[in-house]
Amino acid sequence: MKRREFLKTSAIGTAGAALATPAVAQDVRQWTMVTAWPKNLPGPGVAAQTLADRITTLSGGRLEVKLHAAGEIVPGRGVFDAVSEGTADLYHAVPAYWGSKSKGILLFGSQPFGLRAEEQVGWMVHGGGQALYDEMYGRFGIKPFLCGNSGPQWFGWFREEINSVDDLKGMKYRSTGLASEMCSEIGMAVQAMSGPAMFQALQSGALDAGEFIGPWTDSALGYHQIAKNYYWPGIGEPSSAEECGVNAAAYEALPDDLKLVVKTACSSLYNDVWTEYETKHARALVQLVENEGVMPKALPENIVTEMGKAAETVIGKLREDDDDLVKRIAESFVAYRDSVGGYMTYADNGQMNARAKVLGY
Repeated sequence: MKRREFLKTSAIGTAGAALATPAVAQDVRQWTMVTAWPKNLPGPGVAAQTLADRITTLSGGRLEVKLHAAGEIVPGRGVFDAVSEGTADLYHAVPAYWGSKSKGILLFGSQPFGLRAEEQVGWMVHGGGQALYDEMYGRFGIKPFLCGNSGPQWFGWFREEINSVDDLKGMKYRSTGLASEMCSEIGMAVQAMSGPAMFQALQSGALDAGEFIGPWTDSALGYHQIAKNYYWPGIGEPSSAEECGVNAAAYEALPDDLKLVVKTACSSLYNDVWTEYETKHARALVQLVENEGVMPKALPENIVTEMGKAAETVIGKLREDDDDLVKRIAESFVAYRDSVGGYMTYADNGQMNARAKVLGY
């Protein structure tokens, strides 16, 4: 190639590259994520960052998500409103925090004596739950996705041993969602607060007991330094789904492939988060027992029985709610719970009981 032709070709190529660069930059969307958690809190804080990174990576950098932890832009309990109003593009939290918006929302996160992690996503995908989830959150301008699950939670940390329902009456106890309503039904003085605030309240005596998640996350927050009686099972939350709420207008403005990126990032994270909780809860419990003197204790049967009655009262109120959508959500949940629960007698429950008889766990 002659020198003049080479220079001409190079000039065209350089000009083309210069013109192309702004077009690529204009195609990049930058989204702000707010979360209900301290940054990198083991469990939900880590999951939130993973979700932000996964959306960015799966989009090939066309949708950049920057995470802001609780308190950086809005308080943890303010993330729902921030996304609803467009102050932020998406949030990471749990449905259990939004009962003041509608009691129907609470069923999408956890339910006393309700769905396990795999059953919860089964209701969403195969039992009509997602359509109801979309309808409810659509009232607030939010497109919701489940994006993780803590698995079975614990009933929590107690300063003193408990033996009967009478021991619980008047007890100052931290919980959230429908679990808190169940506990209120039997006379507990339930308070809602963040995980770090629960530590301070236990330390000061403002709380007698409380639950947050499970051994992995709870040990990071230090509850075992104050209370050693750690009660199971967490009948108020047989599982607790984590969610991503996206501003509906921002979501609708995405091209179809980026909408699929957001959906896929959320759904692909569900099992990763759930199995990480289960694995690290198991390891953390060993450390708590062996090194910190924590005493895991089973809830007395009489407490479980009375809690079960209280839970049915709470769910019954939702089935009779004045809001037709809340009623439809509750009826859908109960129908799925009863259907899949009946089958689990023979399937998962049967397998777990058989393993326990042979291996002792």
